[in-house]
Amino acid sequence: MDISKIDTNFKTTIVEEPDVVWHDPKKSPFTIHGVFYSDKEARFLRLPKDIAKQTSEGVDILNDNTAGGRTRFKTNSQYIAIKSINTNCGIMQHMTIVGEYGYSIYINGKYYQKIAPAWTNVKLEEPSVEFDGIFKTTPYFNNKVYDVEIFMPLYSGVKNVFIGLKEDSIIMPANPYKHQKPILFYGSSITQGGCASRPGNDYISHLSRKLNSDILNLGFSGNGKAEKVICEYMANLNPSIYVLDYDHNAPSVEHLKETHYPLYETIRKVHKDTPIVFISKPDFKMCCYYVTKIEENAMRRQVIIDSYERAKANGDNNVYFIDGETLFMDDDFDSCTVDGCHPNDLGFFRMAQVIYPVLKNILEK
Repeated sequence: MDISKIDTNFKTTIVEEPDVVWHDPKKSPFTIHGVFYSDKEARFLRLPKDIAKQTSEGVDILNDNTAGGRTRFKTNSQYIAIKSINTNCGIMQHMTIVGEYGYSIYINGKYYQKIAPAWTNVKLEEPSVEFDGIFKTTPYFNNKVYDVEIFMPLYSGVKNVFIGLKEDSIIMPANPYKHQKPILFYGSSITQGGCASRPGNDYISHLSRKLNSDILNLGFSGNGKAEKVICEYMANLNPSIYVLDYDHNAPSVEHLKETHYPLYETIRKVHKDTPIVFISKPDFKMCCYYVTKIEENAMRRQVIIDSYERAKANGDNNVYFIDGETLFMDDDFDSCTVDGCHPNDLGFFRMAQVIYPVLKNILEK
């Protein structure tokens, strides 16, 4: 059954406008944040290829997932169209195709529409997924200039993307972020954005908008393990804040003990005063029927608390701890994930609510 034949609201849009002009967002006045285009790899990446490859096979594979990538500009176009060529990452059983492959269009800071392929576009035997779509802005803005921020796919690579605007439209650079030095988030699939229903609903994107801050998402699904190579790479970047959220991917409590404080030390050797936020896993309570798992979660949290308290004892006043057990809050915490682990939109929203005041306080100092 094709649901779009019964309910036209579910039809995927197709770009048929005769006056559309396709623009390369890698060129001015468009700006791209959170990812960069590698001519050698012919796709967008989050890390330099050599760093990703040296870190692990998993990070190398996930490096082209464009989680945290954004395109920003101003326009008065009567529509916004997107044409994308994505790497084929298959179909995930617990994540929407919009979150995996699609784009979210935010205008003046508010979500308006998604552009994503239909399931029929994803042919497992094909290496790429190609699609286009359009959102007509005329009813909302009537030719007035508006701000656009387009969030890129969370779990797919992007070989190339084009922004379609009406011919002769005004195109201007976006207003710069209030906080232009990005906040760097390092962690797991939860950090990457699994399993938000669409880009922009992951907790990091929520925080970017609420704080008016640039961000860098270095979440690598199943592969945030604080290897020496990536720790040293992150230490040589220059973010406004480091948020370390990789508890979930440490293979064991012992691995977390062996890597957590050394990651902090690696950063501190280069950045004496940059704030560092430690976060423990958010699904602390989700395994409430498994006593041994709860006990392990408590031990993992204690490792992170020990890092925090050790840093404080050594005179570091620029470290912060956020208890993952508080992130889903108390009421209906069991409604915050799709599978007992990965947050849904409610889970990500609650995470952002808890983390926001901590980061806001740091940025305002």
